Amino acid sequence: MDAKQVGQDAGGSDSQSGWRQALGYLALIAVTVGGFLVIRHLGHDLTSPSLSPEAEGFGVAPSKAKVDVLMHVLLALVVIILTARVLGALFALAKQPAVIGEVLAGILLGPSLLGRIWPDASALLLPPTVAPFLSILSQVGVLLYMFMVGLELDLGLMRSRTHATVAISHASIVLPFLLGSALALVLYPRLATSDVPFTVFALFSGVSMSVTAFPVLARILTDRAMNRSRLGTIALTCAAVDDVTAWCLLAFVVSVAKTKVGGAVATTVLSICYIGFVFVVLRPVVRRLIARYDRAPSPPRGLVAGIFVALLASALVTEWIGIHAIFGAFLLGVIVPHEANVARELVRKLDDIVVILLLPAFFAYTGMRTQIGLVSGATEWLLCGVIIAVASVGKFGGSAVAARISGMSWRESAALGILMNTRGLMELIVLNIGLDMKVISPALFAMLVIMAVVTTFATTPVLHMVLHRRTVPIDAPSVA
Repeated sequence: MDAKQVGQDAGGSDSQSGWRQALGYLALIAVTVGGFLVIRHLGHDLTSPSLSPEAEGFGVAPSKAKVDVLMHVLLALVVIILTARVLGALFALAKQPAVIGEVLAGILLGPSLLGRIWPDASALLLPPTVAPFLSILSQVGVLLYMFMVGLELDLGLMRSRTHATVAISHASIVLPFLLGSALALVLYPRLATSDVPFTVFALFSGVSMSVTAFPVLARILTDRAMNRSRLGTIALTCAAVDDVTAWCLLAFVVSVAKTKVGGAVATTVLSICYIGFVFVVLRPVVRRLIARYDRAPSPPRGLVAGIFVALLASALVTEWIGIHAIFGAFLLGVIVPHEANVARELVRKLDDIVVILLLPAFFAYTGMRTQIGLVSGATEWLLCGVIIAVASVGKFGGSAVAARISGMSWRESAALGILMNTRGLMELIVLNIGLDMKVISPALFAMLVIMAVVTTFATTPVLHMVLHRRTVPIDAPSVA
């Protein structure tokens, strides 16, 4: 038998095998359909217990409502992501942090613009029924984001800086905190309610003026190729210290707001004990565990699962203590060595999900709660301007003056003060906590959101004017 004949026989065999498989699939489908029809016929005359009067029947409105909510959430996420990406890209082209465009996207989709000019579209895209679901997505996104911020925080950099740098950082918190607390004397009679104690209101007002957005500042420095300069290094160090200090202050304010003075003392003691446990007991364990697997091409799923369980457990503990879950997420991120391969892989894997999907949901949720229309009339806008001025003077003044006293030039000191005035997402997280706890009113919330956007937006152009495209080499003489 020649090769040609063998090929023909093989082809015929394959063809017959294919036909047999097709016939087999058809027979399987026929048996399935026929069997179901038989079962359906047998069960046609069966009866079941009657529906109780209080129970909801099959196919009634609640089932449809669930489907509608899911459809609205999915539609809202599509619109939110597209709008955030478009505006973020436009602001990036304008040499501004993309986060400003994403924040504005959330505000524009809310009642401040879309709800005002096209209520029907707003009701379709972001109906009130969507808000609780966006809230959950937002909180998960913020938890993961604060964990990422902790992962990227270089504690070694903070330890290696001079005492002067730490003093600059503390000055950039103390002065705006005091100015913000003093501003509460003006804001409390006009924008607070009688059920909010003045002490809590003043503390929160001070904290809201003290925040610096470490990730946004890092992005601005990287875009200007300043992250390796001396000024950039000092700014990043100050912002890192600011972050830690501001979150500790916020944790204390939340504990005071949630409980009476005695309870606040207990919450503070528990917080200190938990922080000590994390750094003294948990941190060495985490470091040894990560060092064991750090040489692997990618961290094993068991290790990643363990880290996420620890993240959620830490968030649960701090929420139970009374200082908010985000502090626990941030704290756990801090104890993971930022230079480890595991930390880099976690950031890489989380970045797209958090930044593209979850944070835009947070911005949209914030936008739904921001009613700029509440800031109406000359008096309200004057107060808004005063808030922006106090926030800027406090951050800029505290940082710049302390830097100048420490030996930096006026140009560098001014540039550092401008950088420290960046607020961005961190401020929005603080403000949402204040609104959730009813410490601030919706009108004050809108004013503070405007302040966060304006101060962050102003950073890049004002920094450009001060530096005139100049940077300071990292090997320049260190701060005294």
